[in-house]
Amino acid sequence: MIRINLLPHREEARKARREQFYVLAGLICILGVLVVYAIYTFIDAAIQSQEDRNAFLKQEIAVLDKELDQIKRLKEQTKALLARKQVIEDLQRDRGETVYLLSELVKQVPDGVYLKSLKQDGLRINIVGYAQSNARISALMRNIEGSPWLESPRLIESKAVVLNGRRANEFGMEFSLTRINEGDGK
Repeated sequence: MIRINLLPHREEARKARREQFYVLAGLICILGVLVVYAIYTFIDAAIQSQEDRNAFLKQEIAVLDKELDQIKRLKEQTKALLARKQVIEDLQRDRGETVYLLSELVKQVPDGVYLKSLKQDGLRINIVGYAQSNARISALMRNIEGSPWLESPRLIESKAVVLNGRRANEFGMEFSLTRINEGDGK
């Protein structure tokens, strides 16, 4: 019988398998590192892309904020202009009211009644004056009530005073001026 020593052959096969294992393990490690690097690169690119989009959106939002500020300022200017326009229209509409008021007061004040002061606040008129008697104050109130331009007379006070050596009644009264319509002015 021939004896053949197979130990070196087995040892060489083990050594070859071990080397093959280390090579495969190294290749798998390198492949794993490449996969991790590829995933990292992909995620980094996605993050960078999103940051670029966010920066673009911030720029556009800043532009829109400026435009909104301009729109807000324009709206405020428009409101201010409309308010001025309304004041001018009110003044234009009311410019003849004082003339009508004074003209109507001349017609409605009876003899023996003297006006000391006249104050207008919008459509409310306050007068202070002197009358020879309470009957003349009542006549003035009736005349105001019957006037087409004046309405709602209300006597605030009436008191007896001595004026230039004569007895008179000092009175305070308020009434309203009727707003004229566009067609009524003619």
